Amino acid sequence: MPTPTPLAGYTSYKNLPQLAGLCTIEEAMQPGLLVEECVRRLKRFHYCFKRLHQILTARITAEPIYELKTGFAHHAYLCAEHVTALRTRIAEMREPPLGLEEVPHPSLEAFFDEMLNAPTTEELVNGVYQTAIPHLIAEIERYQHETNPLTDAPSRRLLRFALLELNDMNEFGRKAAEALPQIDSDWLELLESLYAESHGADHGTPRRYSVKPYVYDPIPRRDERFTDPWNQGVNAESFLYNEAYPARAKALMMLYKRLREIDVPEMMARIITQTPGQPWGYYRDMSRQLWDEARHAMMGEVGFVALGVDWTKAKITLNWSYRLNTECTPMEAHGVLYFIEQGLMPRTGKRYEFEVARDSGLPLIATLQDFDWADEVLHSQIGREWYVPHFASLKEALDYGDRAWSKILSNWTTVKEQGLTQHENWWPAVYEMACRAEGVPPDPTVLAFNETYEGKRADLKEVAAGLSG
Repeated sequence: MPTPTPLAGYTSYKNLPQLAGLCTIEEAMQPGLLVEECVRRLKRFHYCFKRLHQILTARITAEPIYELKTGFAHHAYLCAEHVTALRTRIAEMREPPLGLEEVPHPSLEAFFDEMLNAPTTEELVNGVYQTAIPHLIAEIERYQHETNPLTDAPSRRLLRFALLELNDMNEFGRKAAEALPQIDSDWLELLESLYAESHGADHGTPRRYSVKPYVYDPIPRRDERFTDPWNQGVNAESFLYNEAYPARAKALMMLYKRLREIDVPEMMARIITQTPGQPWGYYRDMSRQLWDEARHAMMGEVGFVALGVDWTKAKITLNWSYRLNTECTPMEAHGVLYFIEQGLMPRTGKRYEFEVARDSGLPLIATLQDFDWADEVLHSQIGREWYVPHFASLKEALDYGDRAWSKILSNWTTVKEQGLTQHENWWPAVYEMACRAEGVPPDPTVLAFNETYEGKRADLKEVAAGLSG
């Protein structure tokens, strides 16, 4: 059939932007992709983001490098958000049943399986950030160019945000790969072969690292800056809630508590990874909380630097995440997490910490604690959504978490007898460093603090009872 001749000289009223600013009439006249092809590609993007979320989450716990651990937490959360957006969009496009759990191509599955099983940090970073993400960026850019900008405006909008964050992730990964040792290029070539096959026939490129199914590693690991990781020699809660100590010194102790929260992503990654079969909303919300907890740790890092303190002198323990990951079930670990969150909701919890920060006269610390408080309110709501419904009542849910935590009450003596730590009191050195940076003499009473966690746990149950009495 003959092709119609477009109307010549067509303009908008008074030359106002055409088509709500999405594109020009000429651009919208290109046919673009039909719905079926759009859905096929969007499902592929969905699968890629979902696998990236899985890989980054699963590798947080055992990754020793702090900057990568927090980076993985951030990027896993971003991927979870884009999975959510794509699921919503696909559901709008005549697609029930959606088939969102289907694998688009066996070679694409093997491509991501190889990264999940990568035995070293260097290979993981190169696989995810130098291979998978650049390919996903290229595919989305091609989609944006080929789909009709008017008819498929909703897809283009959400993919525009996805590209923005994928490019940020790509830049992070480029810098990380440059900072790490180089790797054998043969494995990267294998990844490229699998990816190429995922767009056509499966030519049987052999797997290397994923020949055997992936086994999650629950053991938290830290880099060499985290000296004495079993140390339980400074009871932060005891100091923070003692009326004898000034707010400015308490602000310093709260920064330790924030940085110590790096253990929460380590245990939450385990909960998410080993709790299959949940609605996608569970993984999205839990990933948001995991990312918030990693952000809290970085807030502590920033606060220490701002106060002139070398945070590595504070002995940031991994004892809590290690024991939850090795001695409790994922549900028990979630119970402990929720029990702690509820303990932070009364006035003796996050509100108190914010008030201390405000009274310290340090505006940055007040900002950090204000946002920490807001996040914890959200986390309590996440627990009510995904943890509490497993029990007959809120009380049962809390009691379960309380009992689970009591299982790992204190190994203070055990780790000392095993020679893992002497529970050094690191507080005086950190406090004196902060005083030197501020140019003030140390308070002898503050300097003398020496209460430990021997026989105790780091929650507010007893503190709240004491203050309310």
